[in-house]
Amino acid sequence: MVFDGPDGSGKSTQFRMFSNWVKGNWNVPVTEVREPGGTEIGEQIRAILLDPKNDPMTVRCEMLLYMASRAQLLEERIRPALTAGHLVLSDRFVSSTLAYQGTAGGIDRDDIIRVAKVAVGDLWPHNTVIFDVDVPTAAKRLNPLLDRMEQKGAIFHERVRQGYLQQAREDPDRVTVLDATQDADAVFGDLIRFLTQQATVHAQGQ
Repeated sequence: MVFDGPDGSGKSTQFRMFSNWVKGNWNVPVTEVREPGGTEIGEQIRAILLDPKNDPMTVRCEMLLYMASRAQLLEERIRPALTAGHLVLSDRFVSSTLAYQGTAGGIDRDDIIRVAKVAVGDLWPHNTVIFDVDVPTAAKRLNPLLDRMEQKGAIFHERVRQGYLQQAREDPDRVTVLDATQDADAVFGDLIRFLTQQATVHAQGQ
């Protein structure tokens, strides 16, 4: 399951809350990963991607670095966890690349998907939850020490937001949008209600 959304959406807070909730309520082992990073190699790539000193970096280079980190994460952490029967929770995944380097950065969606298929093969998430927030609200939540991606400005981040919303429109069975302008507890309540509903529908379909 992927937690995604614009910078400042609160997705990482919801990620931590949900992981703790699962550990306390479900008898299921959980593996938590984040992107970019999550492995020794991935963290080195993360440092390159987010360091403001590394501009100008071309968007295509950026996309490929994210995919390289993702490929390492999948082989080193995600695939073994799934084989062991774990619930894998990921803070960002291909949905981020489609929004940031695709819709906002201008790389063709089909090009991103082709590279993603090389990076992750057939291991695509069952559910992606987008925590949607408007740009002014998101900006107020960010740490004043912005990383390279956070520094890209309001116009860029509005395109990112629209990229996420487009993914939900195109694939509503796999991508769900939650209103993240609310306080964290309210958003978490919506998340649990959505997942409970999903579990009920899945059980009825079996």
